[in-house]
Formats: sequence, C-alpha cells, structure tokens
Amino acid sequence: MNYFEFYHIPESFLPDEKAIKRRYYELSREYHPDFYANEDLGTQQKILEMSTLNTNAYRTLSDADLRMQYILKEHGLLEEGGKNEIPGDFLMEMMEINEELMELEFDFDADKLREIGEKSTGVMAQLENDVLPVLQRYPELHGVTKEEALQEVKTYYLKKKYLLRIQETLSKFATRS
Repeated sequence: MNYFEFYHIPESFLPDEKAIKRRYYELSREYHPDFYANEDLGTQQKILEMSTLNTNAYRTLSDADLRMQYILKEHGLLEEGGKNEIPGDFLMEMMEINEELMELEFDFDADKLREIGEKSTGVMAQLENDVLPVLQRYPELHGVTKEEALQEVKTYYLKKKYLLRIQETLSKFATRS
C-alpha cells in the first residue's frame, strides 16, 4: 500500500510534518498488537502487518531523503543499476573535486581541505536552492508537467547522493588533521 494513501495525505515532497506524526500515533494506537492479544492468529498477524506498515510509513515519510527516494521509486524513476544518469557538467565538476581530494591523500593541506569543503557546501546549497521551488509546488505545477518535475527532483536526488559521498570523504580527512 502506498504510504501517502495509508496516511490519507496527498503525495508531496514537503508534506505537513504534524499530520504525518498525528496519523502515525493514531494508527499506532489502532494497530497496537497488545490490543489484539486475545484474537485469533490470523487477526494478530494482520494487525502485526499493519503495525509494521505504519512504522515503515512513518520512518519514510518523516525523513526528507527517504521520502524523496520513496516518491521517485513509486513513479519508477530510481532503478537499481539502471538509468540513474547524472548530467555530464555536474560529473566534470565533481571529478575536479575528487582529483583535489586525491591530491590531499598524498600532500595534505588543511587550507585546501577547507576550500574543497566550502566548494562542496556551496554546490549543495545551490542544488537545494534550485530544486526548492519544484518541491514546494509539487504536484500542483504550472507550466511544468508532473513527469518533468519528477525528473528534476530525480536529478537533484542523484547529485545530492554524489555530493554526500564527497562530503563523507571530506569528513574523514577532517578527522585526520
């Protein structure tokens, strides 16, 4: 079952967080296994499944990255080992940063590390700034189809994942200095 439908909220990248939490607690009470201890095994199993569904829905919908990944997967846009292509210009920019990181392996320079960190933080901020209007308007879009918006979000998601790997490498360097 679709998590948004299960929670009776519209599909959105920026849903009402309070509504998600409120629905989670309502369903937690409704499907709490302790209330069904005297029921038959079939009913107990169904309640346990609903309780698990509620927990998984809450974990996914209350986390912005997991929610984005979920929506993209629901629309068939994230494929394992498939057409998850990142634009070439972005990859070139990231290749430059990766080369700078490799140079730090051989010749560590704290100033260079800080410079690379600032550069990656700036790229991340720009990505977030660029995609925010799409996230805010989705799915009520004007002048853009839902498919185009989802593609834009997918590109953002893939770029962000790439940048997060770079930032993880940067934090490893930072612990060494």
